[in-house]
Parts: sequence; C-alpha cells; structure tokens
Amino acid sequence: MPDYETVNVHRRDGAATIELNRPERLNAWNGQFGRDLLGAVNEVAEDDSVRAVLITGAGRGFSSGADLKDMGEDDPKTPDGRPDVYKVLTERYHPIITGIRRMPKPVLAAVNGPAVGIGCSLALACDLIVAKRSAYLLLAFVNVGLVPDGGSSVFIPARVGHTRAFEMALLGERVDADTAESWGLINRVFADEEFDARVDELVFRLASGPTRSYAGTKRQLNNRLYWGLEEQLELEAQIQREMAGSDDFVEGVTAFVQKREARFAGA
Repeated sequence: MPDYETVNVHRRDGAATIELNRPERLNAWNGQFGRDLLGAVNEVAEDDSVRAVLITGAGRGFSSGADLKDMGEDDPKTPDGRPDVYKVLTERYHPIITGIRRMPKPVLAAVNGPAVGIGCSLALACDLIVAKRSAYLLLAFVNVGLVPDGGSSVFIPARVGHTRAFEMALLGERVDADTAESWGLINRVFADEEFDARVDELVFRLASGPTRSYAGTKRQLNNRLYWGLEEQLELEAQIQREMAGSDDFVEGVTAFVQKREARFAGA
C-alpha cells in the first residue's frame, strides 16, 4: 500500500476509511493533499476487498477547502504568475470527484467539523453524508471572489433544488448540520459524543450489504441525477479560471490572509 503525506487509509472488516490528515490546517487542500487524496480514492476503488468507503477528517474539521496560504512552488501557474486553477481542477480535483461517483461501492462522508469550499464539494460528492451536530457546510467561494467548483453546482441543486443552491452560492453563509438535514442536503445528524460510534455502525452496515446492488443503484442515480457531470465540471473550471484572473479574487485572498473584510470592486 502506498504511503501518503496528508491522508491516511485504514481498512477493517470490508470497510476502508480515508482520513484527511492535515489537522493543523483544518485539512485544507494544497498540492500534496490533492495528489494524496486522488491516490487514496483510486486505491480503495480498485481494491476488491473494500466494500464500503468512509471519508472523514482528522482533528477538528472535515476540510476547510483550498489552502489559500499554501500555494506551493510546484503548483501550476498561468503566464501572468497567478494560480492555474483550471489545471489544478481538471488534472487533480476532478478525478477525485468523478472517482467517488464512479466507484462501484457506497461512499459515506462523515462530516466531523467544517466542510468548506472544495471540502464541502467533496462531502457532497459522496453517496451518503452524516454530520456532527456542531459541524457546518459552507460554499465559501464567493467570499474570495470565486465560483463553486468540485461539482457543487451539480450536487447542491440535485439534493436541495435551485433555491437553496443560489442561497448557498451567492450568500456564502454557513449551513449548520441541523439546517442541512432539514433541507435534505445531508442524510443524518448525530450528537457529537455519539458520532464516531454511529458512523462505525453505518459504514460497517454498508460493508456487509449487497455490494453489487449498491453499485447498480449508483449507476442508476448517477444517470438520473448527475447526467452531464463531466461537462459541468469542465464549465466550472473554465469559469473559475476567469474568476482567478479578476482583481476581486486578488482582493478576496488578500483580505482572507489579512483577516479583514474584503472590499470587492466588481472587477
């Protein structure tokens, strides 16, 4: 089994857990994290001994989204020196999302804390989502002058309709776990002190279930709910490339790093 720097993969009784493991950064996505997570998703997808997959976060969070403070030297850049978000999305992040959707086994997201930006998209890409009562989901893209990516422009309207999708995407506000459950955005909320035990119960139930039936169901629902996912991911990446070239994006990231309110100029 490969070694990863920023994720852990554990196997037990037919279930594999992918643990996002940058707890000091609330499991934010940098270049190494994206490569490791893609490797882990592919690894468990190809392992016939794995009959169900759990994705969760180490420490206090599920994932706080892209690490805006760690845009490494090895990350691709555009000719003007800005992050090449199109290349990162299409080559690194999209295969993670489509890998989860195509995986012929159930994937459960256990949201143990904040699920923000691409971290929120990762949770939404899974088949089932459970959350701690203290957790929340947040489409934070608009807060730094960007647009939803990672498939969230598909997953949110499919789960809760266009009204909630516009609300989450345009307002960029936290959706607490109880509200997310009431909307139908996630499946279940567990009390913090019961969370680990209830998650184990659910993932091992899936791991002992009819794997081929689960795979067939995913194929049906993918065809019905997520038809055109690849095309929408491409559109997200194209528009995100436009936004990453804007002055508002520069202001949004600068304000985030300086921990102040962004002053967007609409340019």
